[in-house]
Amino acid sequence: MKNRYGNLERVRALDPVRDHAEIYRMMVRFEFPWDLKLALNLAFNRTFSMPTVAAILVGTGELTERTRRRVDDTGLLMFEIVLHGFDHPRSRDAIRRMNQLHRPHRDVPAEEFVYVLACLTIVPLRWLDHYGWRRPCCHEREASYRFYRELGELMNVAGIPDSLASLELWFDDYDREHLRPDAHAATIERATRTLLLTRLPRALSPLGDALVSALYDERLRAATGVPAPAWPVRAGLHVGLRTRAAILRHLGRPRAVGMFEGGIRTKSYPDGYEISRLGPEAR
Repeated sequence: MKNRYGNLERVRALDPVRDHAEIYRMMVRFEFPWDLKLALNLAFNRTFSMPTVAAILVGTGELTERTRRRVDDTGLLMFEIVLHGFDHPRSRDAIRRMNQLHRPHRDVPAEEFVYVLACLTIVPLRWLDHYGWRRPCCHEREASYRFYRELGELMNVAGIPDSLASLELWFDDYDREHLRPDAHAATIERATRTLLLTRLPRALSPLGDALVSALYDERLRAATGVPAPAWPVRAGLHVGLRTRAAILRHLGRPRAVGMFEGGIRTKSYPDGYEISRLGPEAR
């Protein structure tokens, strides 16, 4: 078997302060592609459930009427940056487009934008702690924090905590205080749930709704009005994910070809896309 921990050795040879974009790219493309793609979906779902954000999204209809396209647009803008790093022209175009899309919402409190960055950092790291084939190392944790901190700085987000530990404490406090039951959040959750269902194996489709609900924690279920699934479903999902992790750890091989090697593909843009046209049109 090829060295299962070869990528980890390469990560540990890098500097997480200087090389954070490279380390994070390796995490997404080679080490944890399935886990991080799912965990980032869960992170975005959490941000969509904040009352202020949910009200905006319901008001525009972007996530309720054009769900697939808007989710694809968000993923494309994020993964362009992950794939190319911050200095590439495509990444700069993606960041410019993100800033254009957020410009009409300058009245949204700065803390809401910090919360989005915190979700994208903390939720995936905690997922990997529980269900990754290995836990992320200290370099990967620091690189994740610095990747999203740099993204936030390029988007002029103020008030980002100055360390991963501080960000995690800030996230838990803010989440506990502000993520609360909200009708708009429930509407957004119903719209985006269908896309999470498509990530489940076909054999599990009869249990799809219950499994998606089991992916949420209690606070997110309460915020979106989702009832807790029966304990056998929650336990079965936990055992299944831990079993998968053990199989990958002991029998898996490192990926020879990273995710997005042939470019980023989505159902919304089978013939390609222009970064400058991603997201809703100006109103």
